[in-house]
Amino acid sequence: MQNSFKGLRRAAGAATVGAVLLSATSALAVDVTVWCWDQNFNGATMEEAARRFQEAHPDFNLEVVIWDRADLEQKLQAQFAAGVTDGLPDIVLIEDYSAQKFLLSYPGAFEPLGEHIDMSKFAQYKVDISSVDGTAYSLPFDSGVTGWFYRTDILEEAGYSQEDLQDLTWDQVFEIGDTVLEKTGHPLFSIRVDSAADTRYMMQSAGSWYFGDDGQPNLENNAVFEESVEIYGDLLKSDIAKNVSGWSEYTGAFLSGEVASVVSGVWMTATVKSNPEFAGKWGVAPVPRLNAEGSINASNTGGSSWYVLSSAPEKDTAIEFLDEIWGGDADFYQKILIDQGAFGSLLEARDGPAFQASDDFFGGEPVWLNFSNWMQEIPGVNYGIFTYEVLSAITAQVGDLTSGDKPTPEIVAAISRQARQLTQ
Repeated sequence: MQNSFKGLRRAAGAATVGAVLLSATSALAVDVTVWCWDQNFNGATMEEAARRFQEAHPDFNLEVVIWDRADLEQKLQAQFAAGVTDGLPDIVLIEDYSAQKFLLSYPGAFEPLGEHIDMSKFAQYKVDISSVDGTAYSLPFDSGVTGWFYRTDILEEAGYSQEDLQDLTWDQVFEIGDTVLEKTGHPLFSIRVDSAADTRYMMQSAGSWYFGDDGQPNLENNAVFEESVEIYGDLLKSDIAKNVSGWSEYTGAFLSGEVASVVSGVWMTATVKSNPEFAGKWGVAPVPRLNAEGSINASNTGGSSWYVLSSAPEKDTAIEFLDEIWGGDADFYQKILIDQGAFGSLLEARDGPAFQASDDFFGGEPVWLNFSNWMQEIPGVNYGIFTYEVLSAITAQVGDLTSGDKPTPEIVAAISRQARQLTQ
């Protein structure tokens, strides 16, 4: 195994690699390798899981190899396409939006985990994301359950309380935005002109997606997609949203207090809390819903899950490790929530003290409990294999969406044409 670790490091090439080896005392140690991105989030949670597993399994070693996410996916694809498994890890983290692309493009590359791990313990929408023909392939990790983070002081200045922000449609949110701008001078949102990512949580709130069951783009004559594009365009045109480009400008707008709120996944909590100047002046409300039939005030943005490769040298141990800690240690989820802000998908974890606790930064609200309640309502959808290609097609129409010169159905038709070109 030591030789394979050396080969793994060489294979990482130009990727950013940070390896942490949790040493065992026995000469009969079992070495499991994990690939993921973000040492401070994904890497740190994996290392905590390994420490817990080692308490009962002292011969267990874990090596975490840190990559850039795009480089990790490219490396996996290149080796799968070449049919080369040498140097691949036992466990790999895959973003949920990419899950179906890997599972459908490389059948047999990943071990079915539903046969070994009780998937009923996890939020159902997360299980659906990584399932093919009813077979679950992942250990569901972090949820992207979505909420509406808002500055309570600014909204109160405009005359709105927490109770006023429940069970809202986007039409009602635009009305609130007009009032907030008029009475406080603050736009309600920052909206990115270089990314149509907001359409993702809008679509999923109604249980719809960019693709149909046949895997083809489901854009034209899709009322949910048309409404989502229309709302995105209305935000781009409206004074209630500040147009920005890039992540730093996007987050900087609400961190500085220039704009009054942001709709995002639970993982945005750490960013919101990074400016202590506004401690106690933030709240979180449910995500707004569409007018489309079936839309609810719950959705998802982002998230990722752990997969075991079928070629894994230590496949059985990797599965046992995931099942014992990630699939059964509710206390583990309390710790990673507190230490890393990692909001896991294990349902029983929500009964623990960290999930039940109130947060003074959010005015004493039980924000984690609220997010866990919303998580259980998220509609499951099949993300397909070309989510990012469709987002590129939407973003390409930002000019027409901003100008308002073309009707939404015409813009949707243009998006559909480009999406089909990109997904051929």
